[in-house]
Amino acid sequence: MKKNKKRKTTAAEPTPANPFVHLPAAGLARRLGALIYDSLVVAAVMMFTAGIGAGVALVLEAMGFLSTQGYVDMADYLSKNLVYQLWIWFIFVGFYVFFWTRGGQTIGMRAWRLRIQNEDGTAINKTQAVIRLATACCGLGNLFVPFNKPKHRSFQDHWADCEMVVLTKELNNRVTLKGVKWY
Repeated sequence: MKKNKKRKTTAAEPTPANPFVHLPAAGLARRLGALIYDSLVVAAVMMFTAGIGAGVALVLEAMGFLSTQGYVDMADYLSKNLVYQLWIWFIFVGFYVFFWTRGGQTIGMRAWRLRIQNEDGTAINKTQAVIRLATACCGLGNLFVPFNKPKHRSFQDHWADCEMVVLTKELNNRVTLKGVKWY
């Protein structure tokens, strides 16, 4: 039989250094590549979300809980319905907040090996994610990157007090939806 030897740890052992610290800043080209990639994914997610909302509205209309009287059709009703609009915006914001606060990467950022993080290499929090999204100006905030020489931060990175870094292939493989594997 094999005996399991437990490793003894002492207080004097240093904790492993965070490998996500001091990585190179992301340039404009990579950021725009990830932005284009993510815009396709977000468009698909929002179309799916809109379809679910429209389906629920049709069921509610068939059950008599809502009426489209005075509107051209269901699309006209939904385009003027505040609850439906908030539902779609909630999903849009939720997409970015979910991915940025978990592993620091959206699907497009993973493909381009980019990560949003704090300067100490930790994931950003929900408040930072919302601030970053609100100040991104539909991606135009990235045009600030070439003019910010020391850290290459975008407008939204400044406001959210975070950074976007380029990961090595090894580090990119460590990032999961639940966060970062520290091994």
